[in-house]
Amino acid sequence: MPDKRADTERRRGGMTSMQVAMNRFLQDSGLRSRLRDVAIFKAWRDSLGIVLAARARPVAFHEGVLEVTVQSAAHFQELSSFTGEQYRLKANRRLGSERIRKVVFRLERST
Repeated sequence: MPDKRADTERRRGGMTSMQVAMNRFLQDSGLRSRLRDVAIFKAWRDSLGIVLAARARPVAFHEGVLEVTVQSAAHFQELSSFTGEQYRLKANRRLGSERIRKVVFRLERST
């Protein structure tokens, strides 16, 4: 819900609280939604372990779908066909809820 007093102060060129300014910045910059994704990304990485997490990196999360780029064809095949669902379930256990409904794997393109 918008802070009417802060909006009025801003229109007049007045000062606003740091909390209102920070909330406005996070919302306007899109960082608020990215910060929410941090917990998802961390749960995914922790579920995979250090070695595999370095090869299968989460890059986006939207409406319950986690997008993961995978460095090699072998890891892509393993995750998309065999172990990916186990890691999704493990990540959700770490999160304490079924936030990740699906994981989409993409083979990373070399440049």
